[in-house]
Amino acid sequence: MAKTAGNQHTKVTGEKSLERSQPSRQGIITGRALVIGSLAAAGIGLLAPWAIHVLRGSFMALDFSTPAAVGLMFFLVAGPNLLVLRLRRRLALTSAELITIYSMMIVASAIPTMGLTAQVIPISTGAHYYASPENGWDKLVIPYIAKWLLPKGAGLDAPVIDYLYEGLPAGASVPWGAWVTSLAAWLAFLLALHLAMMCMMVMLRKQWVENERLAYPLTYLPLTLAGASSGGVPVILRNPVFWIGMGIPLVLGSFIGLHYYFPVLPAINLAPSVTVVKGLWSLPFRLSFPMLGFFYLVNLETSFSLWFFNLLFQSAWAALTSIGITFQENLSVFGAQGPFKYLGGGAFIALVGTNLWVARGHLRTIWQRVLGQVGPEVDSNEIISYRTAFWGMIIGLIAIGWWLNIAGLPLIVVPIFVISAMVMFLGITRVVVESGLALARPPIIAPGLTAGLLGWELIGSQGIVVLAQTFIWDSDIRTFVMCSVANSLKMTNVVEHGHRRLWAAFWLAILLALAASIWLTMSRAYMQGGTTMNNWFFAGAAQGPYRWAADWNIRQPSPSLIGIILTGIGAAIFVFLTAMRFRFLKWPFHPIGFAIGGSSIVSWVWFPCFLTWLTKGTILRYGGMKLYEGARPLFLGFICGQYTANLVWLIIDWLTGQTGNQIFWI
Repeated sequence: MAKTAGNQHTKVTGEKSLERSQPSRQGIITGRALVIGSLAAAGIGLLAPWAIHVLRGSFMALDFSTPAAVGLMFFLVAGPNLLVLRLRRRLALTSAELITIYSMMIVASAIPTMGLTAQVIPISTGAHYYASPENGWDKLVIPYIAKWLLPKGAGLDAPVIDYLYEGLPAGASVPWGAWVTSLAAWLAFLLALHLAMMCMMVMLRKQWVENERLAYPLTYLPLTLAGASSGGVPVILRNPVFWIGMGIPLVLGSFIGLHYYFPVLPAINLAPSVTVVKGLWSLPFRLSFPMLGFFYLVNLETSFSLWFFNLLFQSAWAALTSIGITFQENLSVFGAQGPFKYLGGGAFIALVGTNLWVARGHLRTIWQRVLGQVGPEVDSNEIISYRTAFWGMIIGLIAIGWWLNIAGLPLIVVPIFVISAMVMFLGITRVVVESGLALARPPIIAPGLTAGLLGWELIGSQGIVVLAQTFIWDSDIRTFVMCSVANSLKMTNVVEHGHRRLWAAFWLAILLALAASIWLTMSRAYMQGGTTMNNWFFAGAAQGPYRWAADWNIRQPSPSLIGIILTGIGAAIFVFLTAMRFRFLKWPFHPIGFAIGGSSIVSWVWFPCFLTWLTKGTILRYGGMKLYEGARPLFLGFICGQYTANLVWLIIDWLTGQTGNQIFWI
């Protein structure tokens, strides 16, 4: 009897184990998810450039917050999928399918505007169109641009470029043939860049997600909408607190939109500022609802450090300027002010260095997998194997270096620049996934750091122009594929089967967004004239890199001794803050705040960061975790409401033919 009972127990236990090992329906990536995700990616490739270039309205793919993806995810979950859930649940999209679709959308969002397309077309041609006797670019810049990076027939006053900015004459068609070589060259480089980025994130996923358990605030809303912890049912849609949070930016956004149509209605100013030192320091008090939501999801130490260090840098710059201390080096307009660029650059080097040191055990496992010393079980949860990711990264980086060298960057400079660029990409990605800073760019860009530390003589005139052209993909980097993939990989914990299809899903999203956004941006530019489209991309961004290059080729500065010293000081301060954080439990400063706090873009969102830190601290102190969790849907509603308002008013403007109606910016 005992033996029989034991056999029966073993049989039941085995059946239960088998049942647990089989993936649930909610955790399977299906073909229909890839199809819907592909359509959504192509749609974002069309929507985002249409919004900024044609409607000249709200930005939907400018930052790491990916508004288009959030807005479309909400409409999908709260609209058709919710209806199918109620009528025939078995046909509704599952959590894994929704996360697959959302992942493809956020990867696609890194392509159409700031991430690539809206920069590559104007910047690659801007030197020729904006050259004049006054700026002297015909001698300082244009001779050093590789011909294969330009459309066929390009030159001063060339029709193929003039028509791009001024529009085609009646009856003419878009000269696609002239662009084949140029676009192929740029796309080959950018696909190598995306390959290296994606492979790096695959190798770091386990370290960041499982070992260090970083916050990943940008993933909380999509996981909640997908019902990741509620069996595929978006229970948050039943929560009145969520709808209150969503309603506030929706109502405010509607007033802003209606004011544009009916100026008699009062205007709403969500970006006031206060003059602290006349002519030197104006302190912005911009209210950004999504940033309120994202900052609510990070720890108080991080949010405190972000606003504290930003105000410290702002006040320090005002103090230095007031006593006549200025910084003359031209390292581009992007990043931190004055000497704080170098401080931040050193901090970013230390940020990436210390993180790789902390991850050394995990990196050792990856190397053992590459050598075949450990089995495939160590990377069975990754979307590609560590061996594939390692060699993909190596191939991507070699291709990037080779491309830059044949474009004219001296071979000795190539590795220094590529390492600088990867440090900035990795550093910003780490900042976003740990701090929730969905609006970010590095304190210094790789071309500026490389030029400042090496000087003109080592780089040369042609090398400086090549560095200027890299502004396309590594200057105002407010969104890029690496960060989108990092957030996507965090959400793969809902996937139990078919997770390796995500590798193909990412590439589908990239290629479709590329094709759609290039077609729309270029065809509209030739149709209506690029100068009538978004002014920043077709005027400011198209000229900025070459102003910088011309200035450097005129002045020919030597390596910056003060820059080298400040870079070292920045790295030392970051290491000190990191050591103190690990040594003292109640140490209040997170080193990320010092690394990114000097960036001018953080100054735009210091106030919502401060406001959320104060609110969350008060909630936790007097209401505890229960009240904190109860208030969380309110802040998720803030995120969803602002991006939904943007999307709704873009649709209204499209239907009415109105242009220039920007509801929310950030």
